[in-house]
Amino acid sequence: MKMNTITTVRMHRRAFAMTAAGAALLGGVRRACAAERLQVALDWYPNSNHAGLFLAEANGWYDEAGLDVVLTTPADPTTVLQTVAAGRDDLGISYQTDVLLARAAGVPVVSVAAISQVPLVGIMTLAEAGIATPADLKGKVVAYPGIPSQEAFLDTMLAHDGLTRDDIELVNVGFDLLPALVSGKAAGALGAFWTHEPIVAEREGYPTAMLKVEEFGVPPYYELVLVASEDAVSEKADAIRTFLEVTRRGYEAAAADPAAALAALQAASPEMDAAVEAVGITLVVPTWTDGEVTFGTQTAERWDAYGTWMKERELIPEDLVIADAWTDALLPEEPAS
Repeated sequence: MKMNTITTVRMHRRAFAMTAAGAALLGGVRRACAAERLQVALDWYPNSNHAGLFLAEANGWYDEAGLDVVLTTPADPTTVLQTVAAGRDDLGISYQTDVLLARAAGVPVVSVAAISQVPLVGIMTLAEAGIATPADLKGKVVAYPGIPSQEAFLDTMLAHDGLTRDDIELVNVGFDLLPALVSGKAAGALGAFWTHEPIVAEREGYPTAMLKVEEFGVPPYYELVLVASEDAVSEKADAIRTFLEVTRRGYEAAAADPAAALAALQAASPEMDAAVEAVGITLVVPTWTDGEVTFGTQTAERWDAYGTWMKERELIPEDLVIADAWTDALLPEEPAS
């Protein structure tokens, strides 16, 4: 029950003592009074990667925990880390790569939980082209969105098969990856999420194949992470800890009942392509735990290995302290029941 709908209620014990309904309302007033607002910026429009958040919201679990959680779609998703660092958003969804790049630029953000335990990016090709390895791209055009870290992905994948960037032609097409591929302008499209673009392509009559980055030399990393500012980690620790506990519950429930999660997403974002997300959620659910870990888990081994790879490719400076970029101190100790 929202506080602004009950501002005229007088909280006198005698007024409520005789009925269970009165007692419940009194409890609702107290929870509303204590609710702490947390604004959470998504990384993109609502989709299957966010299913646990929207299911928890739809079920009222954040409210029950004393949180007023506001999920927002930013006008410019590339600014999420900046708005979180500045305190305009309390939390945001970003990427492990971007968190390390941001810290290298002096942006004080910290990953507090992993959403995707594995990379979701790869080089998408048309199935009919028969491209099975990076070596098959020799002499061909590869489209990409102009992101420098993805150039490092490509270099690593090519080197895995004994090639260099000189063996292919790299073309910046922005985010028009699928049009570049289906038009024949490119043989491969780097930067496609295998949980989204191939589904869209298939629905348009273009079956695809995917060369996943971690299968060709790029260290496994956390694709999507929840981030907060250093100040928020310190000053809002209790609220963030509660948020993560409820969010874990939401993702566990979404994994158990994807249809309910999709319904929550559809209610929050009616323009969502439900057919695409119905397939997408079957792909993303396993990435939340990678088959064996608890939702939200982050490890020093993965952060250090990926950070070392980024340093070797001069994406971040050698003296950047990788351990400062993440924390598991705010995660609930036990899985939600």
